[in-house]
Amino acid sequence: KLKQIDIQLITIDEAHCISEWGHDFRPSYLQIHVLRDLFPSIPIIALTASATKKVLADIISNLNLEKPSIFKKSFYRKNLAYQIFDTEDKLFKVEQILKKTKGVKIIYTNTRRKTVELSNELNSLGYRNSHYHGGMLYDDKLMAYENWLSEKTPIIVATNAFGMGIDKENVRVVIHYDLPKSIENYMQEAGRAGRDGKKAFSVVLKNKTDI
Repeated sequence: KLKQIDIQLITIDEAHCISEWGHDFRPSYLQIHVLRDLFPSIPIIALTASATKKVLADIISNLNLEKPSIFKKSFYRKNLAYQIFDTEDKLFKVEQILKKTKGVKIIYTNTRRKTVELSNELNSLGYRNSHYHGGMLYDDKLMAYENWLSEKTPIIVATNAFGMGIDKENVRVVIHYDLPKSIENYMQEAGRAGRDGKKAFSVVLKNKTDI
């Protein structure tokens, strides 16, 4: 099928998935190099928001890129305030943040159960929200995503399954209710805030138990 199409450019998004050192490794991505065998002269562009030097080397090697041009920007975003709060009462702190800030928000937790529990607690307190995790039925996930996208429920409580392809420019706050599993996860999830260039916040809540 591919050989019948007039292909001018091959684009690989979320290219960190190619590397076992990437934060969201997907074995199926290791098969993409077949495209280089099929189309040896077609240019390839690989895109990612979170690649360490090791991941970068893996991407270049696995895609058989020869002398690639590399375009890289800093993770730092001047419109994004990075905040870490040490607190025993995380729910109270979340309430404070929700009261102080307007607009669309994402709250990340590390487990599916906590996602549902926190979502229910916030709904009972009057904060309209949806929850999202990898164990939900496809239709339920789609509804939660679309309700958040349309701002019917401007807050979404989610695991990091709520990740790839999430690109809403007016997210004002990303809260990590639990410590992220890696620096790469943290930077990619925090970076979903303030894509419109306006002031936004990345908030991490932690305590001794987490560490």
